[in-house]
Amino acid sequence: MVDLTANLSTLSYESGLTEDEKNLLYLRARFSALTVCGCTHASFLVNLVHSLRGIIKCHTADSLASGEDCDLCLGILGMGHMGKQLLHTLLENTGVKPSHIKISTRRPESAAVFVQSGVECFFDNRRLAAWADVLFLCCLPSHLPKVCADLHSHLSKHCLVYSFTSAVPVTRLAQLLAHDFIVKPQYVFSACDTADVWPFPMEASCPLTMNGGISLGLNWMCAVLYSLLNICTFASLGSSDALSVIKGIFKEKWPHTVELNTHSFISSSYASSLLADEPFPWISLTDAQTRETPLLRFLTNSKPMQQCISAAYKSLLETTEKWD
Repeated sequence: MVDLTANLSTLSYESGLTEDEKNLLYLRARFSALTVCGCTHASFLVNLVHSLRGIIKCHTADSLASGEDCDLCLGILGMGHMGKQLLHTLLENTGVKPSHIKISTRRPESAAVFVQSGVECFFDNRRLAAWADVLFLCCLPSHLPKVCADLHSHLSKHCLVYSFTSAVPVTRLAQLLAHDFIVKPQYVFSACDTADVWPFPMEASCPLTMNGGISLGLNWMCAVLYSLLNICTFASLGSSDALSVIKGIFKEKWPHTVELNTHSFISSSYASSLLADEPFPWISLTDAQTRETPLLRFLTNSKPMQQCISAAYKSLLETTEKWD
């Protein structure tokens, strides 16, 4: 169908704005760019976790023998603008099957188009929390106290909570949920030309090399890597095997040697006494995002590791053909 108003400037959104209001149009572009970044970064994390679980499955004979379902289960709490955009991106850019994605929303009818693809939708936050391996919070800040009260005693320790709820820091979320396995991206804005914000090409959204007036600190990447380490710990992998499977994910995307070792993740004193068959300690992601950690120091000083992460990001989001 032809848009008859496409070339009529008097009917455009901008035509009804005052000059002062037009000076704020960059905020609209920034919001669009931020939505793209948030969804693609979440997809990156999901792809890393999905790949990791697949490798762990191959390394763990017990899960294979028992026939345990190792597919990643994704839950989305909230189906507003962010929830819908996130779900669309996850379906397009990850290898997670629609049947392994569930939504909890007060308006299940708003997700009817996704239900047709195999995604299950209902309104039961506790059920979603008990089921999900990764739980995305896409609710409004005003709804968060009630949502956290629902989730409080239903989150398993291994459930990774990823929050898009603005204005609520990760430390507060950890208190409300009594849970320390939480990732919350903290985006920083800087002045820039409006034209540099949107369109926002995929290359520009890479977490370590973002441009266009939006940036994401290394603490987020630390939280992502520590979350992979915690998943290995939960699977009872020894430190040597844990490092092997994490490095294996990145080596597929970057031909150079990945520098990760025990000292990259934990203090030198702890690393020196950690046995090869002993799992890493459980890492608080709250601390990983709010304090200086060995991993933060390592990433800051390791350009090869930064290049490796950037290569993995671009590769994992380029295509989904490799997924079954």
